[in-house]
Amino acid sequence: MTIENQAQHTIPAIRLFNTADGSCTFEVGTLPTGKPLHVSYFEGQNAIFDYQKKLHPAPRTQYVVTLRGKLRFTVSNGDTFILEPGIILLAEDTQGPGHYWDLIEGDTWERLYLPFTPGATQHFTPMQQDSSQAQRRSIAR
Repeated sequence: MTIENQAQHTIPAIRLFNTADGSCTFEVGTLPTGKPLHVSYFEGQNAIFDYQKKLHPAPRTQYVVTLRGKLRFTVSNGDTFILEPGIILLAEDTQGPGHYWDLIEGDTWERLYLPFTPGATQHFTPMQQDSSQAQRRSIAR
């Protein structure tokens, strides 16, 4: 499968996760299309709570699908990335200080939370190191 062909069969994704020291970081990658993503349920949300604008860990491991809004996420080491419709977030940073976000476009963040089914594979594929670093620079606006 060529890189172009692979891109046609994937959706951009960013995975938040904890490092060995408990801080939060992220990696850029993809999720495949045409493969079931096993989730427990889904919950829609458009409310913005004060705690979300301060460092906080994810309440559970989950996919977050942005329907409307553009956000700048900041992880506990200070790195940032942009989340907007078309990019799936995998929130796996359930320990430590976590992350926070700021709404940078629009007046609301409409999203779906889809908690992972325990023990299920998430199918996240990280980008190759060189590509991931370049992608991180391009999304850290």
